[in-house]
Amino acid sequence: MKIDIIIAYVQRYEFGHEYDFVPPITGIHLAAITPAEHTVAVYHQQVDRINTQTDADLIAISFFSGFAMAAYALAVEFRKKGKTVVAGGPHVTYCQAEALEYFDAIVTGEAESVWPQLLRDAANGQLKQVYTGGPCDMKDLPTPRYDLLPNKFFIRKVIQATRGCPFSCSFCTVPSLNPGFRLRPVNDVLRDAGYDKFDYWWQRKVVWFWDDNLTIKRPYIRELLQGMIPLKKWWLTQASMDIAKDPELLDLMKASGCIGVFLGIESFGVDSLADANKRQNKIANYSAAVKAIRQRGIAVMAGFIAGFDHDDEQSIIHMADQLMEIGIDVPFLSIMTPFRGTPIYHTLRQEGRIMEDRNWNYYNGYNVAFTPKKIDADQLLQAHRTLWKKSFSPWHAGRRILRGLFTLRWGAFLLSLFMNSFYAYKRVRKNYPIDMTQRHNIVKAVEPVPRFEHGVLA
Repeated sequence: MKIDIIIAYVQRYEFGHEYDFVPPITGIHLAAITPAEHTVAVYHQQVDRINTQTDADLIAISFFSGFAMAAYALAVEFRKKGKTVVAGGPHVTYCQAEALEYFDAIVTGEAESVWPQLLRDAANGQLKQVYTGGPCDMKDLPTPRYDLLPNKFFIRKVIQATRGCPFSCSFCTVPSLNPGFRLRPVNDVLRDAGYDKFDYWWQRKVVWFWDDNLTIKRPYIRELLQGMIPLKKWWLTQASMDIAKDPELLDLMKASGCIGVFLGIESFGVDSLADANKRQNKIANYSAAVKAIRQRGIAVMAGFIAGFDHDDEQSIIHMADQLMEIGIDVPFLSIMTPFRGTPIYHTLRQEGRIMEDRNWNYYNGYNVAFTPKKIDADQLLQAHRTLWKKSFSPWHAGRRILRGLFTLRWGAFLLSLFMNSFYAYKRVRKNYPIDMTQRHNIVKAVEPVPRFEHGVLA
């Protein structure tokens, strides 16, 4: 069969762009585990315009909730043309009945154990509606199909060494979507990290670990990083703040080429951290932890979430100054989003605070899909936009870049320079995150758009 794999996307900023920073690993990993007798192509709606006139026999669409409406619109168009359309990803795992209104079959959970069977069934005309994947043992996974990526992503070498996370943050689906914590064989990971068939030097040089918490198992990460040293790569990952208490690990990260670490800091409020079930984060330790990492010349990227029950307008806006004070190099600023499958969704649902009239476009991390406790939805949105505009103003972005020039390693400085310039340019152009109350049915590439109410076709 000929298979088109599509990673659905809904435009999140006022002005779209043809290029982006890094692709998700999903599409190229799914292509890699596709049996060799099939022909496969991968498309990212984020940067590609989707051709609904394709001659593919099977269309596979992956997406999370914020991009569900684009995925559903694509499915409607493809099925009008007689195509068999299947779907996977977090959204269909938690919204199965809804997804089956639009797709011939869905894959829930992890795909590795069921994807080949789905393809056999599709080829034989015996497609089932639901394929339930179990946790993958992470052994013998092939190298992602980097050759299928469009040359529209600045970084292209995305790999995965671990899967799962031992923590249970209230806003996160990982514990239920990827249960347990599993490790790929180190030699397999090093093989992927050494892949070099890219056009540009930075695409060969930079490795982005698409892991939720790479450093949890210390013996494993030490073995992996020792193996990374001879490769002479620059690499980035996501980790817990406790790495700052392990100077030997930080030294090894530096020696193996680490240029950036993403920390889920989330909030500067004790009560908000409790709302997030992020008790492992200690506010008093933020500055020291960031300093310990940056002393190795490693850039600190950090996620901050606005909209926990104890947040108000001033505490949200004040985060712009606080993240500067503790030395964050690249902030990522989102609005708390109650995804299905998370503890916070169940809490808000029980309290009647899910905004039922807001469709899946509001679940993109930049809009409000629930009723906040201390402020109203519009105040939360406006406070977030003020935080975003202040944090990525030329003044704040310029200070972060200048600070990095004198304190970060060369690769880490380039990372800070590129990402801060990228967001500051958006700020100067007034390319703000879209307010979905003003753009209720926005999708990219496919029109007309079905009308949904909280994800249900009206």
